[in-house]
Amino acid sequence: MALIRIVGLGPGDPDLVTLGSLAALRSIGRAVTLLAPPELVLFIESEGVAILRDRIARPALFTRGSRDEIERFVDELDGVDLALGVLGNPLSDFPGLPLLLRALERRSMRSELVPGMPRATLSAAVSMPLVPLPPASEHHSWEDLVEVMARLRRSCPWDREQTHASLVPYLIEESYEVVEAIEGSDDADLCEELGDLLLQIVFHAQLATERGVFSIADVIDSLSNKMIRRHPHVFGDEAVSSVAEVWKNWEQLKALEPAAKKRESRLDGIPRGLGALQRAQKMQEKAARVGFDWPDPGGIRDKLVEELAELESARRSGDERALREELGDVLFTVVNYARAHALEAEGALRAASEKFYRRFAFMERRAAVEGRALNDMTLDELEELWQLAKVQAA
Repeated sequence: MALIRIVGLGPGDPDLVTLGSLAALRSIGRAVTLLAPPELVLFIESEGVAILRDRIARPALFTRGSRDEIERFVDELDGVDLALGVLGNPLSDFPGLPLLLRALERRSMRSELVPGMPRATLSAAVSMPLVPLPPASEHHSWEDLVEVMARLRRSCPWDREQTHASLVPYLIEESYEVVEAIEGSDDADLCEELGDLLLQIVFHAQLATERGVFSIADVIDSLSNKMIRRHPHVFGDEAVSSVAEVWKNWEQLKALEPAAKKRESRLDGIPRGLGALQRAQKMQEKAARVGFDWPDPGGIRDKLVEELAELESARRSGDERALREELGDVLFTVVNYARAHALEAEGALRAASEKFYRRFAFMERRAAVEGRALNDMTLDELEELWQLAKVQAA
Protein backbone atom coordinates (compact mmCIF):
# COMPACT_ATOMS: atom_id res chain seq x y z
CA MET A 1 0.00 0.00 0.00
CA ALA A 2 1.51 3.35 -1.08
CA LEU A 3 2.40 5.92 1.57
CA ILE A 4 1.80 9.63 0.99
CA ARG A 5 3.80 11.61 3.53
CA ILE A 6 2.72 15.28 3.87
CA VAL A 7 5.74 17.22 5.08
CA GLY A 8 5.91 20.80 6.36
CA LEU A 9 8.70 22.79 4.70
CA GLY A 10 8.60 25.85 6.97
CA PRO A 11 8.14 29.50 5.83
CA GLY A 12 10.21 29.02 2.67
CA ASP A 13 13.79 29.65 3.80
CA PRO A 14 16.05 26.57 3.45
CA ASP A 15 17.54 27.41 6.85
CA LEU A 16 14.12 27.01 8.47
CA VAL A 17 13.42 23.46 7.27
CA THR A 18 13.45 21.24 10.38
CA LEU A 19 15.72 18.21 10.68
CA GLY A 20 12.62 16.05 11.07
CA SER A 21 11.18 17.31 7.78
CA LEU A 22 14.46 16.71 5.97
CA ALA A 23 14.69 13.17 7.34
CA ALA A 24 11.08 12.49 6.32
CA LEU A 25 11.76 13.69 2.77
CA ARG A 26 15.02 11.75 2.43
CA SER A 27 13.51 8.49 3.66
CA ILE A 28 10.92 8.64 0.86
CA GLY A 29 13.42 9.89 -1.73
CA ARG A 30 10.90 11.50 -4.11
CA ALA A 31 8.65 14.49 -3.52
CA VAL A 32 6.23 16.97 -4.99
CA THR A 33 6.57 20.50 -3.61
CA LEU A 34 3.71 22.99 -3.41
CA LEU A 35 4.56 26.64 -4.17
CA ALA A 36 8.07 26.22 -2.74
CA PRO A 37 10.56 28.98 -3.71
CA PRO A 38 13.20 27.85 -6.25
CA GLU A 39 16.04 28.10 -3.72
CA LEU A 40 14.15 25.82 -1.33
CA VAL A 41 13.52 23.26 -4.10
CA LEU A 42 17.22 23.29 -5.02
CA PHE A 43 18.11 22.78 -1.36
CA ILE A 44 15.81 19.76 -1.06
CA GLU A 45 17.30 18.29 -4.25
CA SER A 46 20.80 18.80 -2.84
CA GLU A 47 19.70 16.61 0.09
CA GLY A 48 19.18 13.69 -2.29
CA VAL A 49 15.42 14.04 -2.83
CA ALA A 50 14.12 13.79 -6.40
CA ILE A 51 11.59 16.55 -7.10
CA LEU A 52 8.74 15.46 -9.36
CA ARG A 53 7.58 18.40 -11.43
CA ASP A 54 4.30 18.98 -13.28
CA ARG A 55 2.41 16.52 -11.08
CA ILE A 56 0.02 19.25 -9.91
CA ALA A 57 -1.31 21.51 -12.66
CA ARG A 58 -2.47 24.36 -10.44
CA PRO A 59 -0.63 24.20 -7.11
CA ALA A 60 -2.20 27.39 -5.73
CA LEU A 61 -5.71 25.94 -6.14
CA PHE A 62 -4.56 22.59 -4.76
CA THR A 63 -3.17 24.29 -1.65
CA ARG A 64 -6.35 26.27 -1.07
CA GLY A 65 -8.45 23.10 -1.22
CA SER A 66 -9.74 22.72 -4.78
CA ARG A 67 -11.57 19.40 -4.80
CA ASP A 68 -10.98 18.92 -8.53
CA GLU A 69 -7.23 19.51 -8.24
CA ILE A 70 -6.88 17.21 -5.22
CA GLU A 71 -8.94 14.42 -6.77
CA ARG A 72 -6.95 14.65 -10.00
CA PHE A 73 -3.67 14.44 -8.08
CA VAL A 74 -4.76 11.39 -6.08
CA ASP A 75 -6.13 9.64 -9.17
CA GLU A 76 -2.77 10.00 -10.90
CA LEU A 77 -0.65 8.58 -8.04
CA ASP A 78 1.40 5.63 -9.28
CA GLY A 79 1.25 3.38 -6.22
CA VAL A 80 4.78 4.31 -5.08
CA ASP A 81 5.60 6.10 -1.83
CA LEU A 82 5.66 9.86 -2.27
CA ALA A 83 6.32 12.92 -0.11
CA LEU A 84 4.22 16.05 -0.57
CA GLY A 85 6.07 19.14 0.67
CA VAL A 86 3.90 22.08 1.70
CA LEU A 87 5.02 25.48 2.96
CA GLY A 88 4.65 26.06 6.69
CA ASN A 89 3.00 23.43 8.87
CA PRO A 90 0.43 21.19 7.09
CA LEU A 91 -1.92 21.41 10.08
CA SER A 92 -2.16 25.20 10.02
CA ASP A 93 -1.00 26.34 6.57
CA PHE A 94 -2.55 23.82 4.17
CA PRO A 95 -6.32 24.45 3.79
CA GLY A 96 -6.62 21.54 1.38
CA LEU A 97 -5.35 18.99 3.93
CA PRO A 98 -8.76 17.60 5.04
CA LEU A 99 -9.88 17.02 1.44
CA LEU A 100 -6.59 15.35 0.59
CA LEU A 101 -6.69 13.02 3.59
CA ARG A 102 -10.25 11.97 2.81
CA ALA A 103 -9.39 11.38 -0.86
CA LEU A 104 -6.45 9.18 0.13
CA GLU A 105 -8.57 7.29 2.63
CA ARG A 106 -11.25 6.54 0.03
CA ARG A 107 -8.59 4.92 -2.14
CA SER A 108 -7.12 2.96 0.78
CA MET A 109 -3.83 4.85 0.67
CA ARG A 110 -1.77 5.44 3.78
CA SER A 111 -0.91 8.99 4.85
CA GLU A 112 1.43 10.55 7.40
CA LEU A 113 1.85 14.12 8.61
CA VAL A 114 5.22 15.67 9.45
CA PRO A 115 4.94 19.13 11.05
CA GLY A 116 7.06 22.07 9.95
CA MET A 117 7.74 25.55 11.22
CA PRO A 118 4.45 27.53 10.75
CA ARG A 119 4.37 30.33 8.19
CA ALA A 120 3.12 32.57 11.01
CA THR A 121 6.75 32.68 12.13
CA LEU A 122 7.49 34.70 9.02
CA SER A 123 4.29 36.74 8.99
CA ALA A 124 4.92 37.84 12.57
CA ALA A 125 8.11 39.52 11.42
CA VAL A 126 6.30 41.15 8.50
CA SER A 127 3.61 42.59 10.77
CA MET A 128 6.14 44.28 13.05
CA PRO A 129 6.72 47.90 11.92
CA LEU A 130 10.35 48.72 11.17
CA VAL A 131 9.85 52.50 11.12
CA PRO A 132 9.40 54.06 14.58
CA LEU A 133 5.88 55.46 14.99
CA PRO A 134 5.22 58.86 16.60
CA PRO A 135 4.53 58.57 20.33
CA ALA A 136 0.82 59.39 19.95
CA SER A 137 0.28 56.89 17.12
CA GLU A 138 -1.06 53.38 17.30
CA HIS A 139 -0.13 50.43 15.16
CA HIS A 140 -3.05 49.80 12.83
CA SER A 141 -3.88 46.77 10.71
CA TRP A 142 -5.00 46.48 7.09
CA GLU A 143 -8.57 45.96 8.30
CA ASP A 144 -8.30 49.21 10.30
CA LEU A 145 -7.30 51.13 7.16
CA VAL A 146 -10.29 49.79 5.21
CA GLU A 147 -12.57 50.78 8.11
CA VAL A 148 -11.01 54.28 8.28
CA MET A 149 -11.77 54.77 4.59
CA ALA A 150 -15.35 53.55 4.98
CA ARG A 151 -15.93 55.95 7.88
CA LEU A 152 -14.43 58.86 5.94
CA ARG A 153 -16.92 58.20 3.15
CA ARG A 154 -19.77 58.17 5.64
CA SER A 155 -18.78 61.16 7.73
CA CYS A 156 -16.49 63.56 5.83
CA PRO A 157 -18.26 65.95 3.40
CA TRP A 158 -15.25 66.16 1.07
CA ASP A 159 -14.73 62.40 0.90
CA ARG A 160 -18.45 61.84 0.23
CA GLU A 161 -18.28 64.05 -2.87
CA GLN A 162 -15.44 62.18 -4.57
CA THR A 163 -15.75 59.91 -7.60
CA HIS A 164 -13.29 57.75 -9.53
CA ALA A 165 -12.87 60.59 -12.03
CA SER A 166 -12.40 63.34 -9.42
CA LEU A 167 -9.64 61.34 -7.72
CA VAL A 168 -7.54 60.88 -10.87
CA PRO A 169 -5.39 64.03 -10.31
CA TYR A 170 -4.61 62.91 -6.76
CA LEU A 171 -3.65 59.41 -7.92
CA ILE A 172 -1.22 60.86 -10.48
CA GLU A 173 0.18 63.39 -8.00
CA GLU A 174 0.77 60.77 -5.31
CA SER A 175 2.51 58.49 -7.81
CA TYR A 176 4.94 61.25 -8.75
CA GLU A 177 5.56 62.04 -5.09
CA VAL A 178 6.53 58.41 -4.51
CA VAL A 179 8.98 58.68 -7.42
CA GLU A 180 10.40 61.89 -5.96
CA ALA A 181 10.93 60.22 -2.57
CA ILE A 182 12.72 57.29 -4.23
CA GLU A 183 14.98 59.56 -6.26
CA GLY A 184 15.67 61.62 -3.15
CA SER A 185 16.73 58.48 -1.23
CA ASP A 186 14.56 59.60 1.69
CA ASP A 187 13.25 56.46 3.38
CA ALA A 188 10.97 58.25 5.85
CA ASP A 189 9.47 60.30 3.03
CA LEU A 190 9.07 57.17 0.90
CA CYS A 191 7.20 55.42 3.71
CA GLU A 192 4.78 58.33 4.01
CA GLU A 193 4.28 58.75 0.26
CA LEU A 194 3.62 55.05 -0.25
CA GLY A 195 0.93 55.39 2.39
CA ASP A 196 -0.63 58.30 0.49
CA LEU A 197 -0.61 56.23 -2.71
CA LEU A 198 -2.12 53.27 -0.89
CA LEU A 199 -4.90 55.51 0.35
CA GLN A 200 -5.85 56.28 -3.24
CA ILE A 201 -6.14 52.57 -4.00
CA VAL A 202 -8.27 51.93 -0.92
CA PHE A 203 -10.38 54.99 -1.78
CA HIS A 204 -11.17 53.70 -5.29
CA ALA A 205 -11.94 50.24 -3.91
CA GLN A 206 -14.34 51.76 -1.37
CA LEU A 207 -16.18 53.65 -4.12
CA ALA A 208 -16.51 50.41 -6.08
CA THR A 209 -17.74 48.59 -2.96
CA GLU A 210 -20.49 51.15 -2.52
CA ARG A 211 -21.54 50.59 -6.16
CA GLY A 212 -21.57 46.85 -5.58
CA VAL A 213 -19.06 46.04 -8.34
CA PHE A 214 -15.94 44.94 -6.45
CA SER A 215 -14.19 45.39 -3.09
CA ILE A 216 -10.59 45.70 -1.94
CA ALA A 217 -10.69 41.94 -1.30
CA ASP A 218 -11.41 41.42 -5.01
CA VAL A 219 -8.50 43.70 -5.91
CA ILE A 220 -6.14 41.68 -3.72
CA ASP A 221 -7.50 38.36 -4.98
CA SER A 222 -7.21 39.43 -8.63
CA LEU A 223 -3.66 40.70 -8.16
CA SER A 224 -2.48 37.63 -6.26
CA ASN A 225 -3.96 35.25 -8.82
CA LYS A 226 -2.39 37.25 -11.65
CA MET A 227 1.08 37.18 -10.05
CA ILE A 228 0.86 33.44 -9.35
CA ARG A 229 -0.38 32.78 -12.89
CA ARG A 230 2.35 34.87 -14.52
CA HIS A 231 5.21 33.48 -12.40
CA PRO A 232 5.18 29.70 -12.94
CA HIS A 233 8.95 29.73 -12.30
CA VAL A 234 8.22 30.87 -8.73
CA PHE A 235 4.86 29.28 -7.88
CA GLY A 236 5.08 26.28 -10.19
CA ASP A 237 7.65 23.90 -11.60
CA GLU A 238 8.80 25.83 -14.65
CA ALA A 239 12.52 26.61 -14.74
CA VAL A 240 14.03 29.80 -16.17
CA SER A 241 17.69 30.71 -16.54
CA SER A 242 17.56 34.43 -17.37
CA VAL A 243 15.52 37.60 -17.15
CA ALA A 244 14.93 37.34 -20.91
CA GLU A 245 13.17 34.00 -20.36
CA VAL A 246 11.04 35.54 -17.62
CA TRP A 247 9.93 38.29 -20.00
CA LYS A 248 9.22 35.78 -22.76
CA ASN A 249 7.04 33.68 -20.46
CA TRP A 250 5.35 36.83 -19.12
CA GLU A 251 4.33 37.96 -22.61
CA GLN A 252 3.11 34.48 -23.58
CA LEU A 253 1.00 34.15 -20.44
CA LYS A 254 -0.43 37.66 -20.82
CA ALA A 255 -1.44 36.83 -24.39
CA LEU A 256 -3.65 34.02 -23.08
CA GLU A 257 -5.61 36.26 -20.72
CA PRO A 258 -9.08 37.56 -21.70
CA ALA A 259 -8.00 41.22 -21.78
CA ALA A 260 -5.13 40.44 -24.16
CA LYS A 261 -7.41 38.61 -26.59
CA LYS A 262 -9.36 41.84 -27.14
CA ARG A 263 -6.25 43.73 -28.22
CA GLU A 264 -5.41 44.19 -31.88
CA SER A 265 -1.72 44.92 -31.32
CA ARG A 266 1.01 43.93 -28.90
CA LEU A 267 1.37 47.64 -28.20
CA ASP A 268 -2.20 47.93 -26.94
CA GLY A 269 -2.43 48.17 -23.17
CA ILE A 270 0.28 50.81 -22.79
CA PRO A 271 -1.54 53.75 -21.16
CA ARG A 272 -1.80 56.82 -23.38
CA GLY A 273 -1.56 58.96 -20.26
CA LEU A 274 2.06 57.96 -19.61
CA GLY A 275 4.76 60.54 -20.13
CA ALA A 276 5.75 60.62 -23.80
CA LEU A 277 9.30 59.35 -23.18
CA GLN A 278 8.09 56.56 -20.90
CA ARG A 279 5.38 55.47 -23.35
CA ALA A 280 7.83 55.48 -26.25
CA GLN A 281 10.27 53.31 -24.31
CA LYS A 282 7.58 50.80 -23.33
CA MET A 283 6.48 50.54 -26.97
CA GLN A 284 10.05 49.93 -28.08
CA GLU A 285 10.58 47.30 -25.37
CA LYS A 286 7.49 45.39 -26.44
CA ALA A 287 8.53 45.51 -30.09
CA ALA A 288 12.04 44.32 -29.17
CA ARG A 289 10.64 41.23 -27.43
CA VAL A 290 9.42 39.89 -30.77
CA GLY A 291 12.74 40.63 -32.48
CA PHE A 292 11.90 44.04 -33.99
CA ASP A 293 15.04 45.77 -32.74
CA TRP A 294 18.39 47.12 -33.80
CA PRO A 295 21.15 44.47 -33.70
CA ASP A 296 23.49 46.89 -31.89
CA PRO A 297 23.45 50.46 -30.49
CA GLY A 298 25.68 51.63 -33.35
CA GLY A 299 22.76 51.38 -35.76
CA ILE A 300 20.65 53.57 -33.49
CA ARG A 301 23.45 56.14 -33.30
CA ASP A 302 23.62 56.27 -37.09
CA LYS A 303 19.82 56.62 -37.22
CA LEU A 304 20.02 59.54 -34.78
CA VAL A 305 22.50 61.32 -37.05
CA GLU A 306 20.12 60.72 -39.96
CA GLU A 307 17.12 62.07 -38.03
CA LEU A 308 19.05 65.18 -36.94
CA ALA A 309 19.89 65.89 -40.58
CA GLU A 310 16.20 65.56 -41.49
CA LEU A 311 15.30 67.89 -38.62
CA GLU A 312 17.72 70.50 -39.93
CA SER A 313 16.30 70.09 -43.45
CA ALA A 314 12.78 70.66 -42.10
CA ARG A 315 13.96 73.76 -40.24
CA ARG A 316 15.46 75.23 -43.38
CA SER A 317 12.28 74.50 -45.34
CA GLY A 318 10.19 76.58 -42.93
CA ASP A 319 7.55 73.82 -42.79
CA GLU A 320 6.39 73.91 -39.17
CA ARG A 321 4.45 70.65 -39.43
CA ALA A 322 7.46 68.82 -40.86
CA LEU A 323 9.71 70.36 -38.20
CA ARG A 324 7.43 69.07 -35.43
CA GLU A 325 7.31 65.60 -36.97
CA GLU A 326 11.08 65.37 -37.41
CA LEU A 327 11.65 66.57 -33.84
CA GLY A 328 9.40 63.73 -32.66
CA ASP A 329 11.47 61.26 -34.69
CA VAL A 330 14.67 62.57 -33.08
CA LEU A 331 13.23 62.19 -29.58
CA PHE A 332 11.90 58.71 -30.36
CA THR A 333 15.36 57.68 -31.59
CA VAL A 334 17.01 59.14 -28.48
CA VAL A 335 14.67 57.01 -26.36
CA ASN A 336 15.67 53.97 -28.41
CA TYR A 337 19.34 54.78 -27.77
CA ALA A 338 18.66 54.99 -24.03
CA ARG A 339 16.82 51.64 -24.08
CA ALA A 340 19.68 49.99 -25.97
CA HIS A 341 22.01 51.01 -23.13
CA ALA A 342 19.60 49.82 -20.40
CA LEU A 343 18.83 53.41 -19.41
CA GLU A 344 15.40 54.82 -18.57
CA ALA A 345 14.89 57.88 -20.76
CA GLU A 346 12.19 59.42 -18.55
CA GLY A 347 14.40 59.20 -15.46
CA ALA A 348 17.45 60.48 -17.34
CA LEU A 349 15.58 63.57 -18.55
CA ARG A 350 14.10 64.12 -15.09
CA ALA A 351 17.62 64.03 -13.60
CA ALA A 352 18.87 66.46 -16.26
CA SER A 353 16.00 68.84 -15.49
CA GLU A 354 16.82 68.74 -11.78
CA LYS A 355 20.46 69.43 -12.56
CA PHE A 356 19.48 72.43 -14.68
CA TYR A 357 17.23 73.65 -11.83
CA ARG A 358 20.10 73.51 -9.31
CA ARG A 359 22.48 75.34 -11.58
CA PHE A 360 20.03 78.02 -12.70
CA ALA A 361 18.91 78.65 -9.11
CA PHE A 362 22.59 79.06 -8.17
CA MET A 363 22.97 81.66 -10.91
CA GLU A 364 19.96 83.56 -9.58
CA ARG A 365 21.31 83.54 -6.02
CA ARG A 366 24.78 84.60 -7.12
CA ALA A 367 23.39 87.47 -9.18
CA ALA A 368 21.20 88.59 -6.25
CA VAL A 369 24.26 88.72 -3.97
CA GLU A 370 25.77 91.16 -6.47
CA GLY A 371 22.57 93.17 -6.51
CA ARG A 372 21.76 92.26 -10.08
CA ALA A 373 19.12 90.31 -12.03
CA LEU A 374 19.92 87.74 -14.69
CA ASN A 375 18.04 89.63 -17.38
CA ASP A 376 20.36 92.63 -16.82
CA MET A 377 23.49 90.58 -17.57
CA THR A 378 25.25 90.12 -20.88
CA LEU A 379 25.47 86.73 -22.52
CA ASP A 380 29.17 86.51 -21.60
CA GLU A 381 28.36 87.26 -17.94
CA LEU A 382 25.62 84.62 -17.94
CA GLU A 383 28.02 82.08 -19.44
CA GLU A 384 30.58 82.88 -16.73
CA LEU A 385 27.92 82.33 -14.06
CA TRP A 386 26.85 79.08 -15.73
CA GLN A 387 30.39 77.71 -15.71
CA LEU A 388 30.66 78.60 -12.02
CA ALA A 389 27.33 76.88 -11.34
CA LYS A 390 28.58 73.71 -13.05
CA VAL A 391 31.36 73.55 -10.48
CA GLN A 392 29.54 74.68 -7.33
CA ALA A 393 26.04 73.34 -8.00
CA ALA A 394 26.84 70.15 -9.88
